[in-house]
Amino acid sequence: MDAEALKNEALSAISGAATLDRLEEARVRYLGRKSELAQALRGVRDRETGMLLNGVRHALEAAVEERHAAIEGAERKRTLTEDVVDVTLPGDELPLGHLHPITHTRRQIEDAFIGLGYEVRDDREVETAEYNFDKLAFDPWHPARSHRATFFFDDDRLLRTETSPSQIHALEEHEPPIYMVSIGRCYRRDAIDATHYPIFHQFEGLAVDRGITLSDLKGTLLHVMRALFGPDRRVRFRTHYFPFTEPSMEPDVSCGICGGAGCRTCRYSGWIEMGGSGVVDPRVFENVGVDPEVWSGFAFGCGIERVAQLKYDFPDIRPLWEGDLRVLTQF
Repeated sequence: MDAEALKNEALSAISGAATLDRLEEARVRYLGRKSELAQALRGVRDRETGMLLNGVRHALEAAVEERHAAIEGAERKRTLTEDVVDVTLPGDELPLGHLHPITHTRRQIEDAFIGLGYEVRDDREVETAEYNFDKLAFDPWHPARSHRATFFFDDDRLLRTETSPSQIHALEEHEPPIYMVSIGRCYRRDAIDATHYPIFHQFEGLAVDRGITLSDLKGTLLHVMRALFGPDRRVRFRTHYFPFTEPSMEPDVSCGICGGAGCRTCRYSGWIEMGGSGVVDPRVFENVGVDPEVWSGFAFGCGIERVAQLKYDFPDIRPLWEGDLRVLTQF
């Protein structure tokens, strides 16, 4: 092998490489493991030949490194002079978010009650059994006290099953009259279906004053339901049982998915249950030191997801929690 001729040929190829890809091809050809120079170095048997060939290898490696730096410098210079960004041009419009249907519904509910003069409260989500059950007159046998229905941390602490404990906090903090609505997250061990989810938002109202009756409760709920759904949606009240109210009733709103004809969402009844309500049981007043002979009141609780489902005609409550942008960007 003519070492000098190989060196001149390789230096010419290296200096003539205009891109990094071409330079890499030249490096592999003349310095790679299968190159003629590498094969010759493996067969060296004397010191003089080894020194000569190693000198050629070092010269070629230095030439490759120098040419690599030159090509990168030229590309950098070209980028700075040709790929100029016009900072005066308008940039790409950033995507803007908007209110989640639950948040939008919550604000409408707040506006409806603020217009009635109610105080809006946002209390703690981790409660004690005393405030979540005992002071609300839940009997010891009530199924909500079961670990199968409620998320307990220990025997006393739990994730609130409703915003009703806010009623006790309000009654302990202020002397009547009281007009308040508590809004926030609640937690129950519910099976997930079209109208139930283990996490949900609820608004819970309490009015305590002299001479309050069930008719005041019906008038308040009718006003709020019409403010949320408009005058065309039908509202009905059914008698029911709740530990902390007597008498008690449940408000239902006609299903907007089927127009009241019956579908999977409303379980083919034409109506969707909104929550519970009733006149405050005297035992609740006695538990917080309020005289039930002087004061009377009503309480109610409704799910915000249910309101959003009815307001926007969601056939299923689950998309409100799944965060699918294909659903949420429609509102």
